[in-house]
Parts: sequence; C-alpha cells; structure tokens
Amino acid sequence: MIRLVLSDLDGTLITSHRELTPATLRAVDDLRKAGIGFTIVSGRPPLGMRFIAREFLLRTPFAAFNGGMLIKPEFSMPTPIVIEQRLLDPQITAAMIRSLEDMGLDTWLYRGQQWLVRDPGAPHVAREQQTVRIDPTVVPSFDLLHDGVVKIVGVSDDYELVQRAEGELGDDRCHIVMAARSQNYYLDITHPDANKGVVVQRLASILGILPTEIATLGDMPSDVSMFEKSGISFAMGNASDAVKARATHVVASNDNGGFANAAGMILDMTRSAAA
Repeated sequence: MIRLVLSDLDGTLITSHRELTPATLRAVDDLRKAGIGFTIVSGRPPLGMRFIAREFLLRTPFAAFNGGMLIKPEFSMPTPIVIEQRLLDPQITAAMIRSLEDMGLDTWLYRGQQWLVRDPGAPHVAREQQTVRIDPTVVPSFDLLHDGVVKIVGVSDDYELVQRAEGELGDDRCHIVMAARSQNYYLDITHPDANKGVVVQRLASILGILPTEIATLGDMPSDVSMFEKSGISFAMGNASDAVKARATHVVASNDNGGFANAAGMILDMTRSAAA
C-alpha cells in the first residue's frame, strides 16, 4: 500500500515550460481522494518552492536543497518555517568552491534563505531567477561567507564537464559531501545527509509509515537516492537511461503527462492491494 507520493519538481512535476498542467493537478487530487498523501522535494531553495507548495495546499513537510532543509507546510508566515537543516562545514565549503572553480565551473552559494552570486550576468542566473521567483544577492567574494551554507551549485553549459565534476567530487569525497546533478548544467553539493534518500526516511519517521509505503518520482541523478529508499519509483521519460535503469517503472516525459501516468499506476496498485 502506498501512503505517500514524493515528487521532484523540475523535469518531473512541472513541464519544461515551468507549468503545472491540469492533468497533474487532477492527479494529485485523485491521490488525496484515495487517502494517499502528497509532497515535494527539490534542489530549489524554500522560497522557490513555496508558491508550488501553496498551489497544492501541502499538509506534509516538503524538502528544499535536495533535503538540506525540511520545511513546515505553513503558509501564513512571510518566510518558510524550517523544521531542520543540514549545513556544510565551512572548511568543506571553501574546499568545494576551490574545486569547482579549478574545474572551470561558476559557483553559487545558498546560505540560509539567501542565494549568493558574484556575477548576475553569469550563465543561468537570469533563468534561475525567473524559475524560483527570488532575486540573487550579488557579493564581490565568497571569502567571508563559508559558514551557514546549505548548498553550493556548480554551473556550466558544458554538460560533460558537469558530469565529470559530479563523478570526481561524488566518488572522491562522498563521505564529506553529496554531489549530484539536479539539471544537466547544475551540480548540487550538499551535506552528505542532505539527499533525497534521507528525505524518504525522515518523512516516513515523521508520518509513522514505512519507507516502502512511499512512492517517488524523478528524472535526474539527484533523484536516484530516493528511488533506492522508497517502495516504488518512477523515472520520467525525459530522464537519462542511467536514471531510468534505477527506477521501478518508466513513464511518459514531464511534457507528456508522466506524472499523471505514474499517479494512475499508483492508484491502480492501491486498489489491487485493497481488493
């Protein structure tokens, strides 16, 4: 029996045009009518998720920064309420920034609720600003800002470079950081326990259910850790073959009703299990 659906946002729940389709909204409503909870997880900051969380009137905590922050589903306050967070050690933050820059990637920091950049005209800054609906804070240097960092992002339009960086930092330093691509052009670096697999475990504990009673949906390498911890998983059709191979099922792409496909399969399984 599935009791909770946990979905990634970009590339999964929303389309490539950053839209929530009527079919997706109906699918979440159908899940709730069947007694199945719903919540979201993303590499986005909390403020960049809040308008979507409000759209669904979430009742279950949702996770930002790939699990770096767990957020209370309370929308009356001006800023998101943090239930718990996992911060990078300042020395590790400094080392990761150096490593990313040595590899040729631009770097962003997320520190508390702030998104810090050094060049507002750098690749993807404007795109991210539009997507998450928050403005970056421009700083001349990160030198005195290594404390309180919840996520570092390495940015490049050289997709192969981003993939190599993921392999090097993930393989060599997996005991001190979690490094995974949230987009082909983004490498997210967080605390080793700030990953989507840990989100599955934390939500199961909070809700008093088993991780195997959670279904997960995603499309990127950062979603694989939650595939591994949940009872059933769905990779979108737009995912890479490597990500698809780690999921229980593959559905249509995010632009072709993939989320609704997965929700329909979950509902069918739930009805069969109850029969």
